[in-house]
Amino acid sequence: MINIAILGYGTVGSGVVEVINKNRESINKNAGKEINIKYVLDLRTFPGDPVEKILTNDIEDILNDEEVKIVVEVMGGIEPAYSYVKRALLSGKSVVTSNKELVAKHGSELLKIAREKDINFLFEASVGGGIPLIRTLNQSLTADEIYEITGILNGTTNYILTKMTDEGRSFDEVLKVAQEKGYAERDPRADVEGHDACRKIAILSSLAFGMEVDFEDIYTEGITKITKNDILYAQKMKHSIKLLATSKKIDHKIFARVSPVMISDEHPLATVKGVFNAVLVKGNVVGDVMLYGKGAGKLPTASAVVVDVVDAVKHLNRNIVFSWSTEKMDLMELKDVPVRYFIRVSYKDFENAKKELQEVFGVNEIISLDNLDNEFAFISKEETEGILQEKLDTLKKQKAINKIANVIRIEN
Repeated sequence: MINIAILGYGTVGSGVVEVINKNRESINKNAGKEINIKYVLDLRTFPGDPVEKILTNDIEDILNDEEVKIVVEVMGGIEPAYSYVKRALLSGKSVVTSNKELVAKHGSELLKIAREKDINFLFEASVGGGIPLIRTLNQSLTADEIYEITGILNGTTNYILTKMTDEGRSFDEVLKVAQEKGYAERDPRADVEGHDACRKIAILSSLAFGMEVDFEDIYTEGITKITKNDILYAQKMKHSIKLLATSKKIDHKIFARVSPVMISDEHPLATVKGVFNAVLVKGNVVGDVMLYGKGAGKLPTASAVVVDVVDAVKHLNRNIVFSWSTEKMDLMELKDVPVRYFIRVSYKDFENAKKELQEVFGVNEIISLDNLDNEFAFISKEETEGILQEKLDTLKKQKAINKIANVIRIEN
């Protein structure tokens, strides 16, 4: 029998207990040993819940118990999660976590401790919920050299953009609905401003490219500036707008970015709607691989946690190797990354505005909507972000251009 302890009895923690109890026979069979939940750590009490019998509010009960071989951290946040996890690893206990903030900030350090102790630090649920992204990168695609990872890594923003597209509603209207349904938090900034997706792509990039990718170095832009008119332009062009988290190898350098992107309706990620997530991985041998599913939710996330627990049981006192070193990767500066822009402008004089557009960007083709007066859009040629920003600054100073209404990156 293998004893485990669960830190936190919130949504995911209670889900882990539920999954283990519900599928106990098959889980134990797959693990090769019986898994027993000896402790659940939480400051709250849960009258009437069977978990009361194993509840503790003192982390020392867990850390000092040599019978506990695996600690499951599902508290969230950096502290006290980081201190508890580090102490657990140093005391020789393997750790499983769903905490993306913890993994993004301290993943390489905690993996190093696990390697030195010949135990494991596993974090499948930290990125894709129930989608096996970490395991795919670390096991199934190890014969490939990965050169791009692009994904929809946040279900809340994908739900909002889907509803805006399908129902023609504004960002604020759909955000309110998402909050009412429980898809968005009362304070939605981590989702809608891209921070959640940023931490996830940092983790995936660190695994794919073998060095520490600091999430604070990744350019991050959310969806709060996307309007109904942007959606209408995209639909006219047979495109969709998605919040994409991307890391890509270009000439032996890596860039990473989180931002809204217009993608063709024929792009594999364009079909991913609602709260679903998906990641497109490109390797030099296997080609394109896409993984799709619910990236959040109580039971999908808990399921991924329990899979890691089973893996940790199978590898007691034997480290699972991750190619994620503590050496920090220097990312390409955004200004050097090649891209195309979709640009909306309002104008004072149409003919002169077109002329100025040709002089600055070298493009003649424009896109217009019947319901919008004194405005059109265009797509730039591919150039570096730095050059395109300089051209935007020049365009803003032209006499016939009133203002830049919005700028969105665009890919086929």
